[in-house]
Amino acid sequence: MDQRVDAIVNAANNDLVLGGGVAGAIRRKGGPAIQAECDAHGSINVGSAAITGGGDLPARHVIHAASMSLGGRTTRASLSSSMRETFNLARLQGLVSIAVPAVGTGIAGFPIEDCARVMAECLLDAKRDGWDPEEVRFVLFGADAKRAFEAAFWPAWYAAADAGC
Repeated sequence: MDQRVDAIVNAANNDLVLGGGVAGAIRRKGGPAIQAECDAHGSINVGSAAITGGGDLPARHVIHAASMSLGGRTTRASLSSSMRETFNLARLQGLVSIAVPAVGTGIAGFPIEDCARVMAECLLDAKRDGWDPEEVRFVLFGADAKRAFEAAFWPAWYAAADAGC
């Protein structure tokens, strides 16, 4: 949560309740202002995203990627949709640096390898749609997550470079 970027991404539920995992760390470090802003915003659809201020975090904003309902599971479709919305919000807000966790792989139970592939696809699509960030930082836990993201991103970036992205 100590990421000095324009925005950090929260692995959110659609009720925007900052409970455990990444959301809990955001709540603890960011202070009550973030949950208060989430409460004022209200629930969003699974597969969408919402943006709030960063509270006491070094990041100016938090983008809440709702890949699950409260107590539910993340699916490929809900992760893909929420990450496309996340990157679109970043583009619309003019954000150029963002820190992203492996959304949906904690309590929502989505496999890390599948998450990495979805993230690579969504980020490449966002760049093709005109978002030109200076930095997208994937904040991961453990060697398995690092390997999964490297395996998903290296081929995708080489293919994108060949396609002119």
